[in-house]
Amino acid sequence: MGFGQFYNRQIAKGLLFLLLGVGSITAFALYLLPGLQGLITLGTTPRGLMMVDGMYQAVDGDHSIYLMVEGLICLLVAFLLVAGYALNIRDARLNGKLRDQGKTTETFRSTLYHLNERHFPYLILFLPGVAILFLTILPLLFSILVAFTDFAAPNLPPAHLVNWNGLQTFGDLLTLRTWSRTFYGVFVWTCVWAVLSTLTTYAGGIFVAVLIEQRGVRFRKFWRTILVIPFAIPNLVSLLVFRNMFNGEFGPVNQFLGYLGIEKIPWLTDPVWAKVTVLLVNAWLGIPVIMILVSGILTTIPRDLYESAEIDGASPFKSFRMITLPLVYFSTAPVLIMQFAGNLNNFNVIYLLTDGNPVNPKYQYAGSTDLLVTWLYKLTLNNQQYNFSSAIGIIIFVIVAGLSIFNFRRSRSYKEEDMVQ
Repeated sequence: MGFGQFYNRQIAKGLLFLLLGVGSITAFALYLLPGLQGLITLGTTPRGLMMVDGMYQAVDGDHSIYLMVEGLICLLVAFLLVAGYALNIRDARLNGKLRDQGKTTETFRSTLYHLNERHFPYLILFLPGVAILFLTILPLLFSILVAFTDFAAPNLPPAHLVNWNGLQTFGDLLTLRTWSRTFYGVFVWTCVWAVLSTLTTYAGGIFVAVLIEQRGVRFRKFWRTILVIPFAIPNLVSLLVFRNMFNGEFGPVNQFLGYLGIEKIPWLTDPVWAKVTVLLVNAWLGIPVIMILVSGILTTIPRDLYESAEIDGASPFKSFRMITLPLVYFSTAPVLIMQFAGNLNNFNVIYLLTDGNPVNPKYQYAGSTDLLVTWLYKLTLNNQQYNFSSAIGIIIFVIVAGLSIFNFRRSRSYKEEDMVQ
């Protein structure tokens, strides 16, 4: 580094690149290569016992997780140094072309001037880019790499070394009987939950908004205010209140049903009723959001369309199906897709309302109402199955990202984004 600038007679710039090159080689030799080696091996010396003065004492060995993190840091630093080397080659090449054309190369002062003027955005974005690299990309890479190791209880550092195991974690998750039964069961319920919870809140929100906007309905502001209260109350409070209300023994819902002569319903203790309960509570929480959104859209639809449809003899239902629903869907399709993706990872409703229960004896560390995201939480914090939780996280990302991109690209909002309604 720097010799291309010396050849182009840019001494000051060449010295800077030369210093960067010497620093890079030194960093590679002293820090980066050992760090990258630790990332590859994840340690070679386990914790052991050593005889000291006639007594055995514990001697610390390599900590695989620390080595993995340090190795990723070294890998990203190496990436930055390689980018600096590529910048050095590009600069020498561009200035060499100027010399071949008989033109004068930039002086060091003009380079600084252009850096402050023409390349100012890159200069300003350099530090945020480095921060994103180490504070966002690094944790993501670490969480992904864990899925390809045997980092799970009882094989936990520093007592044991963690090893790379390739795709074995995914294979065990999908084929090993105890794990696969849980995964497929939780996965199917997650998909059913995402579809039903999205449809109930979306359809319910549209129904309530259209109902309020009907002619002859009085006190519309009052009804909107009443119906938006569930959205205004923090979800944490609402869900804990519902958890007590649907208590099978002492909950007020079952007490009220008892006054009517109806037997107590196991709202949170029966697998089927627990799933029905979480869907009902989620609808109560989610309908106000869609109602507010759709109410704003309904005010923008010209009344002439409905009057023309009425003159042509269209029934109210047909006007809704041919006018209201297409225009509402056109505007809310991206929100619907985001809501579906959010329901796939709807941690709060499940965890705070049922904690994933009731217990399913056929499942591994999961309950009957657990979603993939709540199962991942239990695997991580309660059972220290880090490699399986990381694999599930990767699967969740692939599902959510794939479905979101596919559905969004097929929506009219994406295909006709330049269309003004």
